[in-house]
Amino acid sequence: MSWQSEVDEIEVRRAAALEMGGSEAVERQHARGRLTIRERLDALVDEKSLEEQGPIAGEAERDDEGRVTAFYPANYLLGLATIGGRPVVVGGEDFTQRGGSPSPAGLRRSVYAETLAIDMRVPLVRLLEGGGGSVAGSGGKTGRPRMVGDPVFAASRFLSIAQVMKIVPVASAAVGAVAGFPAARLAASHFSVMTRETAQILIGGPALVERALGEKLTKQELGGAKIHTRSGVVDNVAKDERDAIAQMQRFLSYLPTNILSLPPCEQNPKDDPERRAAELLEIIPRERRKVYAMRKIIKAVFDEDSFFEMTRGYGRGQITGLARLAGRPVGLMANDPYFYAGSMDAEGAQKVRRFVEFCDTFHLPIVSLVDEPGFMIGSQSEQAGTIRYGVEAIAAVVTSRVPWCTVMIRKAYGVAAAAHFGPKGHVLAWPSAESGALPIEGGVAVAFRREIEEAADPDAKRQELEESFAARRSPFPRAESFSVHDLIDPRETRSRLCRWLTHVWPLLDEQIPTRLT
Repeated sequence: MSWQSEVDEIEVRRAAALEMGGSEAVERQHARGRLTIRERLDALVDEKSLEEQGPIAGEAERDDEGRVTAFYPANYLLGLATIGGRPVVVGGEDFTQRGGSPSPAGLRRSVYAETLAIDMRVPLVRLLEGGGGSVAGSGGKTGRPRMVGDPVFAASRFLSIAQVMKIVPVASAAVGAVAGFPAARLAASHFSVMTRETAQILIGGPALVERALGEKLTKQELGGAKIHTRSGVVDNVAKDERDAIAQMQRFLSYLPTNILSLPPCEQNPKDDPERRAAELLEIIPRERRKVYAMRKIIKAVFDEDSFFEMTRGYGRGQITGLARLAGRPVGLMANDPYFYAGSMDAEGAQKVRRFVEFCDTFHLPIVSLVDEPGFMIGSQSEQAGTIRYGVEAIAAVVTSRVPWCTVMIRKAYGVAAAAHFGPKGHVLAWPSAESGALPIEGGVAVAFRREIEEAADPDAKRQELEESFAARRSPFPRAESFSVHDLIDPRETRSRLCRWLTHVWPLLDEQIPTRLT
């Protein structure tokens, strides 16, 4: 009366699942310079923490007497695990089978990933490599129908993808070529990273593109790292798979487990909150046309080695990322004067809106270091719809609920400056700060156009007027009129921000919803 034969069959299937697509397929994967999905998950999660979901999911072939003659494991691996001791849901395609194109059981496991993360209320981490549906054979090994490509199924699938991003952090890595639904999953993430040499992100592959449009391009030319760091599809690029995994681990370390909890704080941080950086006193040139390195300011102000930059290659006039102050995580925004003098173009505005909404979702206070000359001008900027995207960014800022602290480093001009000042935020200014409706150069050119044109030396007259107005822009009247909360010595920026964060941190409890809707 024993059930030993069935138990033995369970063990046979578990062993077969560990083989994935077989030794030859694994060797081919390694020859491409890529890890298998099991190797990736081993590198991602804490040792021995992975609890696979559906370990014997797959497709079995049987003879006429019902005996199993072959077993093909599901080619999407899904599990519960921990990263840094914190629970997560992890998943990814097994490229050693069907090139990652989903088998029926693999598809069902991938669909369940978002549902599991929502039900468990833990972050979702995806390691993606594979295509979507395939024209050739929709029934897998056994002929059973699949739902890939069904528009009703796709719509319902996206509902869970949208829901999970409102509840838990989602991080995804492209560690090989991804197309179709895997590419959509990658884009539907709070943080996305791709490997520089081995990953491509494609709506349609080279054969499809050539057939439809006559363009003959390689995967790398269509969707390699050079394309998607500038397109904004991915936040970061990694040198290899292990670097991509490390970046996702670091990203999650700043974030709460879900929207019902607060971001984690480091215990006993080593960096002194009262540390003063002497170099900040001289980092902003007195010559207004000279630029400086904003990232040096960030390095000097925030906890040592805590700045994790995101989306550097997109909207490059704006800097966004995560950092810590006395061990507490914050969202960080800044301008990069090396690109368009730090002005906000259409890409920068979309980048800011997405980042502010992300910080608002996960209760991250925002620190903004401002050197904003205004929206980018010119024909290309107008064609890109900069003002529309800019207004959307400002709307996200002024309706955000998390605490803000703005430090006016240099310029804060025009409508675009509003994208750096949160509602009821705290405002500090350096002696180098200046603000107004227009930068001095543009304002003088508009207001004194006729006088400049009629001068014997127009360039000299323009310079004379600009220097005259610049000399009048003392920072002290702003502090005297309380239009900023304080004018500070740049060297005390860190200590002031750390104290501000201590005061506002208890307010974050008010941002946490009492239940999920």
